[in-house]
Amino acid sequence: MADQIPLYPVRSAAAAAHRKRAAYYSAAGPGSGAEWPSSRYQLEDESAHLDEMPLMMSEEGFENDESDYHTLPRARTARRRRGLERFVCGGWKLLCASCCDWLVNICQRKRELKARTVWLGCPEKCEEKHPRNSIKNQKYNIFTFIPGGFVLAVTIMREAIDEFRRFQRDKEVNSQLYSKLTVRESKNSIGHGISEDVRKSSGLFYCGPLAPRGSGGSQSWQKRPLHSASSCFIRTDQLDGETDWKLKVAVSCTQRLPALGDLFSISAYVYAQKPQLDIHSFEGTFTREDSDPPIHESLSIENTLWANTIVASGTVIGVVIYTGKETRSVMNTSNPKNKVGLLDLELNQLTKALFVALVALSVVMVTLQGFVGPWYRSLFRFLLLFSYIIPISLRVNLDMGKAAYGWMIMKDESIPGTVVRTSTIPEELGRLVYLLTDKTGTLTQNEMVFKRLHLGTVSYGADTMDEIQGHLRNPCPQMQSQAGGNNASSTPPRKAQSSAPKVRKSVSSRVHEAVKAIALCHNVSPVYESRAGVGGEAEYAEADQDFSDGNRTYQAASPDEVALVQWTESVGLTLVSRDLGSMQLRTPSGQIQTYCILQMFPFTSESKRMGVIVRDESTAEITFYMKGADVAMSSVVQYNDWLEEECGNMAREGLRTLVVAKRALTEEQYQDFESRYSQAKLSIHDRALKVAAVVESLERQMELLCLTGVEDRLQADVRPTLELLRNAGIKIWMLTGDKLETATCIAKSSHLVSRTQDIHIFRPVTNRGEAHLELNAFRRKHDCALVISGDSLEVCLKYYEHELAELACQCPAVVCCRCSPTQKARIAKLLQHHTGKRTCAVGDGGNDVSMIQAADCGIGIEGKEGRQASLAADFSVTQFRHIGRLLMVHGRSSYKRSAALGQFVMHRGLIISTMQAVFSSVFYFASVPLYQGFLMVGYATIYTMFPVFSLVLDQDVKPETAMLYPELYKDLTKGRSLSFKTFLVWVLISIYQGGILMYGALLLFESEFVHVLAISFTALILTELLMVALTIRTWHWLMAVAEVLSLGCYVASLAFLNEYFDVAFITTVTFVWKVSAITMVSCLPLYVLKYLKRKLSPPSYTKLTS
Repeated sequence: MADQIPLYPVRSAAAAAHRKRAAYYSAAGPGSGAEWPSSRYQLEDESAHLDEMPLMMSEEGFENDESDYHTLPRARTARRRRGLERFVCGGWKLLCASCCDWLVNICQRKRELKARTVWLGCPEKCEEKHPRNSIKNQKYNIFTFIPGGFVLAVTIMREAIDEFRRFQRDKEVNSQLYSKLTVRESKNSIGHGISEDVRKSSGLFYCGPLAPRGSGGSQSWQKRPLHSASSCFIRTDQLDGETDWKLKVAVSCTQRLPALGDLFSISAYVYAQKPQLDIHSFEGTFTREDSDPPIHESLSIENTLWANTIVASGTVIGVVIYTGKETRSVMNTSNPKNKVGLLDLELNQLTKALFVALVALSVVMVTLQGFVGPWYRSLFRFLLLFSYIIPISLRVNLDMGKAAYGWMIMKDESIPGTVVRTSTIPEELGRLVYLLTDKTGTLTQNEMVFKRLHLGTVSYGADTMDEIQGHLRNPCPQMQSQAGGNNASSTPPRKAQSSAPKVRKSVSSRVHEAVKAIALCHNVSPVYESRAGVGGEAEYAEADQDFSDGNRTYQAASPDEVALVQWTESVGLTLVSRDLGSMQLRTPSGQIQTYCILQMFPFTSESKRMGVIVRDESTAEITFYMKGADVAMSSVVQYNDWLEEECGNMAREGLRTLVVAKRALTEEQYQDFESRYSQAKLSIHDRALKVAAVVESLERQMELLCLTGVEDRLQADVRPTLELLRNAGIKIWMLTGDKLETATCIAKSSHLVSRTQDIHIFRPVTNRGEAHLELNAFRRKHDCALVISGDSLEVCLKYYEHELAELACQCPAVVCCRCSPTQKARIAKLLQHHTGKRTCAVGDGGNDVSMIQAADCGIGIEGKEGRQASLAADFSVTQFRHIGRLLMVHGRSSYKRSAALGQFVMHRGLIISTMQAVFSSVFYFASVPLYQGFLMVGYATIYTMFPVFSLVLDQDVKPETAMLYPELYKDLTKGRSLSFKTFLVWVLISIYQGGILMYGALLLFESEFVHVLAISFTALILTELLMVALTIRTWHWLMAVAEVLSLGCYVASLAFLNEYFDVAFITTVTFVWKVSAITMVSCLPLYVLKYLKRKLSPPSYTKLTS
């Protein structure tokens, strides 16, 4: 209806006496703006059509005579062309008019109305076809709702696709097969089936490692440890991140059953505690009622297998205790949240500000109108007119942009195998401040390699290991064993000859003793591949075993242990068998040495050492071997002047050190120790302290044998990647379930903690007072890395959460060891709450899922610990080094592009709302739309959509530059690309350009108002296209195609817009130069300002690329 309002200047109040009260009424119809018949303007009685007036205009608008509406505009026109100008202009006009008329006639033929003859009762004779006999009063059609429906459809489809992918991943995991012991055909048959609940069982009551019975002649291969049949090893890497094998013990009373099917013939039940989070404890009882008296056997953590653990040897028959949400793994996994990016939150804040501006502008317009008549109607009309201030299409553009970013990430050949599983937060990769990473499998490969052996006076490395083999091939008098060492008829002496005078040992003798100690002091068991009997016999036949070296592998509670035993095998001393009471070694000459295991002292975090007492069956010598961390062993070995220095040297090389020592015991000394040790284990009160005191009585003046150095191989390019992230301003925290010493060593070897940086090890605390003292001690340290255990962390978070977070955030690096999955997630939430910064979690195991889901951005690595972390993460990579490019390149591009895209979409709505405000202000604050129908739909879609969306291809720096100068990443975390400052700049640009376009069109039009629409709308489209070009920093060929395509679509559509534009006018040179002039005034100053800003205050990346 805007084209139906007469244009004339507002007269002064001095002519108020000559004013007429007039009412403006026009017939409905979109095409009424093309022609201005004189009958359109009529002076009628005001009361007659007061309710039909679309505007409530002031009286000043009607002070001209009716004739003024026809004479005033035409009085301004001057059509005098002379000579060449008239020829050129006339030719241009004729050519354009002919082309437009041809297009109109071809593509938009109107039905011509003709006179008709109607035959009574003979409709077939009627030549004229009648239209459908129905009326249509609807205001909208199906195409009116396409833009809004498209907005919702894009968002719904994106969420639906993400959810369907998650469903497929869950279905894949839940569909895994398992074997089930049933009573189907006979009491000892085994059936097969599928069951989610049983597969997800978290507490399996352990009945024993029994080999499955075959069926139909099929054969199954199983790893069999040389241990008792009532024990087996499992892996818990998916639960706590540790890949070492743990020993599990069966219930003793079930081991006496002759067959598997007899499990159903007994009357027994299991009592288990209620489901809880703790994965390191379990309390229960096994009761068998059909015996006299009933058998009650206590159950502990040693008798259970949690969900997501792996049986490393043999098979297990068990009872399901916990399923589904009650499993330990699920209870330690936080519920996944809907992650919303920081950019989306910032855009939401700006949208709220735009809504306030919308309401304020509408109220101002109604106020200036004078609250005449039903002002609330005008208020709602203004709210609708200025609703383009709210960027409805912003959601569609951002969602489509996020999908494009995800496609670019997955197609990047530099990071193959990367998968984007959550398409809503790619911009988060460019805003990260804290990176929380797991250790095992993430920073390291969890492959231990023996690197160094130091004897005090001589050191052996990887290139001198052949010298050790030479020493072992030469028999040492002190190491020789009797050829008949395993002969039962021989009666060896039972007392060690410890009274011999001490002499200086040769290097060969010291090498023999060191290698022998390493080969004996461990908890490693050799494993051989065995084949179950065809007939289903589960009994273990030792005669059928293949004891060749190629068929042997090792299993242990720590990969360090395996690395040491593998090294002794490589130099010639091989562990060939072991059970709970003995072990056998094979020398380079082929002799078998048998040792009886008298006592085992496992490694604990408190003692930081482990030991074993063995008796050589050939000589009856009893020896106490012990190895452990240097801080624990330095006080129990004899005086030396090299241990501390060499430990420091190996630690600086990133090696994990172990000190090995021994002590020879007489038979009397051992018997005395055994009696005291047994009494301590039977005590009820303070059992652990008494046992430790008895063991410490042996740990005195031990002979220092050697110092070993083992390397935990890091993932490829971990060190340069961590350095890249640190230079980018990202603080890295390592959260691991491993031991403190191991975590500290990896932190040094990976350069997470620099060599010159101090490390503060947070002492163990158990109460509030201890935590207070330790925090004060830590507060006095400056620029040092923090190492803290999970137990101490729990106490500090309970009493001093804010203080701990404040101090830890000031550290350049933090290492948290012995962390449970729940603690990892809590640390991620702690950083989010106390700092307000964006966090990223990186992991590869099931124990990292909670942390990944709690962080703002989760990255999973597909590794040896399975795909559980990668499936639950937002982004999945194959190697840790890919994170550098993922953040520096794709994170930067996604954030920069979305920021530019969001602000430009807002600018697109603000500029047209400004034009609407100017238009309404000029015409007495009338609530009449400036552009109607297809013009507004085309403006938001085909005319400007492609160039605006092409901003997702823009980049401010090349990927090589972003990787070479990671310091550029620091600017992204400050959020300067999208802030209230940049938003106000775009608002000012929109106001300036909208005012220029509208006032320029009103100033330059000559004859009819429809020319104002043509001039202003064409200048608006050109301005938007030029502003996109102004915003682009690096041109892509698709950007140029989008610009040309949009401009071509608009020019071609002019032939169909005769309802809105005067086709004859838009083909004139006058139209072209007026549009060009207005567009130049609206855009040229911005280009000049951009050029001056780049010269006077260039951004940081331009200094690097110039």
